[in-house]
Amino acid sequence: MTAIYIHIPFCEHICYYCDFNKVFLEGQPVDKYVDLLIKEMEMVTEKQVMKPVETIFVGGGTPTTLTEAQLTRLCSAVQRLFPIAKEAEFSFEANPGDLSVSKLQVMKDHGVNRLSMGVQSFNNELLKKIGRIHTVDDVYQSVNNAKQVGFENVSIDLIFSLPGQTEADFEDTLTKALNLDLPHYSAYSLIIEPKTIFYNLMQKGKLLLPGEDAEANMYEMLMSTMEKHGRRQYEISNFAKPGFESRHNIVYWSNEHYFGFGAGAHGYVGETRYANYGPLKKYMQPLEKNELPIFQQKELTLKEKMEEEMFLGLRKVVGVDKAQFQAKFGQPLDTTFARAIEKTTEKGWLESTQGSIRLTRRGRFLGNNVFQEFL
Repeated sequence: MTAIYIHIPFCEHICYYCDFNKVFLEGQPVDKYVDLLIKEMEMVTEKQVMKPVETIFVGGGTPTTLTEAQLTRLCSAVQRLFPIAKEAEFSFEANPGDLSVSKLQVMKDHGVNRLSMGVQSFNNELLKKIGRIHTVDDVYQSVNNAKQVGFENVSIDLIFSLPGQTEADFEDTLTKALNLDLPHYSAYSLIIEPKTIFYNLMQKGKLLLPGEDAEANMYEMLMSTMEKHGRRQYEISNFAKPGFESRHNIVYWSNEHYFGFGAGAHGYVGETRYANYGPLKKYMQPLEKNELPIFQQKELTLKEKMEEEMFLGLRKVVGVDKAQFQAKFGQPLDTTFARAIEKTTEKGWLESTQGSIRLTRRGRFLGNNVFQEFL
């Protein structure tokens, strides 16, 4: 299976919790970036024989900060350069408020068939507190615009355990999110990352978070509410109606291969994981000299591949398939990781069936602790 990730690093505003590779849009050479991004794709497709592409994901930053003309150039290049499979999933990340009918129409006309919107909360006060510039009304408007243009596969992202958030508030957000009756929802607990505004506030003791118990209660509420509304949990943070699971993200969690294009993008092709330069200038300079903008490459050892298979695969609710593991690595899963399996099973975090190893419901609350045992 061939998967492609494309990174657009521009944002109209920097959110207080975000540590993704992004730059403030104003004054940036966006046209030049799009041209060089297309050039990177051309250089790679000249060297590589591409199998049919099953999934494309354009992420950021905020891809929908691109103008209609820039979106047209980018999407046309994707269609021209890659052999896209007939039933491919082609996703764009988007911000509510950026999604005009005309931009949506450009995407739709160029084969985009899935939208992933960063909503985060249905509370305007909280949205301001976390540095979002959209309002709840923008969310409704964007979802309506998407439906008007004919997008059926729409997902929204939510964040819980936000500063000052109560359990009742998160319950209200879930209710409003589910009232939109979308086929896919992602929900993550807030993680304070270095180099973010929230991290600096936390260092000064100025960030009041709900606490571990409230966070666990919100996650329990998330799982049971989604289940009740027919959105099946298929990964720690992801819920979907059957058939609407994110095929692109499943590529990552199944430890399969993908190409990464754009500033700060990562890829995994053959035995090698690679990363592009993140800063715009450093990304663009090599391309101007007809060189690829790769910052680092690492060939994985068998041990590293097996460890990745576990800590990525255990994110999926179905877990890691024993027969597939054996076929992929020539070793039985049960004996390769016997000690880690025994330890986490004793704690009630992991369960082993005849065909697979997976997190228990309790284990989903403590995913990182479980993954640590396999490294």
